[in-house]
Amino acid sequence: MARYTGPKFKLSRRLGISLSGTGKDLKRPFPPGQHGANQRRKVSNYGMQLLEKQKLRHMYGLGEKQFKTLFNKAQKMQGIAGENFMFLLESRLDNLVYRLGFANSRAGARQLVSHGHITVNGKKVNIASYMLNTGDVISLRERSRSLSSIKEALENRNHLQAYLEFNDTALEGKFIRFPERSELSQDIDEKQIVEFYNR
Repeated sequence: MARYTGPKFKLSRRLGISLSGTGKDLKRPFPPGQHGANQRRKVSNYGMQLLEKQKLRHMYGLGEKQFKTLFNKAQKMQGIAGENFMFLLESRLDNLVYRLGFANSRAGARQLVSHGHITVNGKKVNIASYMLNTGDVISLRERSRSLSSIKEALENRNHLQAYLEFNDTALEGKFIRFPERSELSQDIDEKQIVEFYNR
């Protein structure tokens, strides 16, 4: 399945979650369309599981095949499958570039990575799905530090996750530990996603 390129605000309203993280896309807290505000549909268990899966998939901007492959990897790990899955999603390079504030969105972070602006432990990495390990250092290539889009994104960053460190002078961040479940989105019920794939 191809990556979603349609209107982001409509998708956020349909899923009932702010995909941008700003909340601006939920100014109208009902589904899009002529009768969006008047919809009173009863959702089945399958429908609820599918909705949770789509929320998380669109939040991180993954295709269906890539999403399921990562879920299968999470199931083989020790611990709780749903939480492991969210930790793996959070460990992707494009997500951590976004979390460090180099880009205003995960889509923007993915573009920075694919265009070769990002290094991991001093080596250029242009694969957005690259999985980081604790202790890895993410930085900008020398020629990319003057990009106005990156400077603007760093100025607009208002929060840095506790599992990351950032050096403002060197413009580099460090992935110091895996996140805890309480530090990730509370709008997602990962148990429903596990049930969806195990049905």
